Amino acid sequence: MSTSVLLEPIHAFLSHPTPQSWIDEAIKPQNLTVLLADHLMCELKAAQTAMLLLRRYAVDTESADALLAWLKPFEDFAYRQVGDGDFSSYISLSKKLISRSNFAHGDELISKMVLLIKEELHHFGQVLEIMQARNMPYDNIGASRYARGLMQHVRTHEPAKLSDTLICGAFIEARSCERFAAIAPHLDPELTKFYISLLRSEARHYSDYLNLARTVGGDDIEERITHFRQVEGELILTEDDDFRFHSGLPSAVALAKTA
Repeated sequence: MSTSVLLEPIHAFLSHPTPQSWIDEAIKPQNLTVLLADHLMCELKAAQTAMLLLRRYAVDTESADALLAWLKPFEDFAYRQVGDGDFSSYISLSKKLISRSNFAHGDELISKMVLLIKEELHHFGQVLEIMQARNMPYDNIGASRYARGLMQHVRTHEPAKLSDTLICGAFIEARSCERFAAIAPHLDPELTKFYISLLRSEARHYSDYLNLARTVGGDDIEERITHFRQVEGELILTEDDDFRFHSGLPSAVALAKTA
């Protein structure tokens, strides 16, 4: 499948393409460390989000503990600078997860989210390897407003809370895929190849989240997609004081920080 065909449903799902002013900032050499450091944390947060969904809705207590143990080495490195960054022995989950009998969609959620976690953790390791090879310092930089801005609109009652959270996941993965494709042609050959290689998995993550949201939300889903599409578009098209992978238009404050 060509890149253009792969991106067609992504572009149709999002309200607006990434503004050129964000792309212009993203491809500046002086912003590469910030871009990669934030990308690194985005991969971990994506894995954490999927883990939380599994622990909250789908798996038994022993399986929930196994998920926590799976991510702990990555979290220790990212938040506490513990470890040397070699995660080769932690990519796969060593225990079979057991679904709860009182959640109808448990097996489907487990199947899709475990694969997503595995891939996000693999990508985390890939980004870190690139940074280390280039002697880029790793700092746990603060998150952008993007995911928080989406999650503020999630309803608090079930099953609406779950379906809204899954819709947010679809938008985050779709925007990630779209931005990887947007910056890839402007980077050095190693990074161009890397970001192109991520497109297929990111597009599948978007699709998995959206299909799960449709399964859980039923007839309510289209109205909510429209609502979150508007919210996501506003986050992308309004000024943002911090430059991050999912930030909005670079404000004067953001430009001064990266000058």
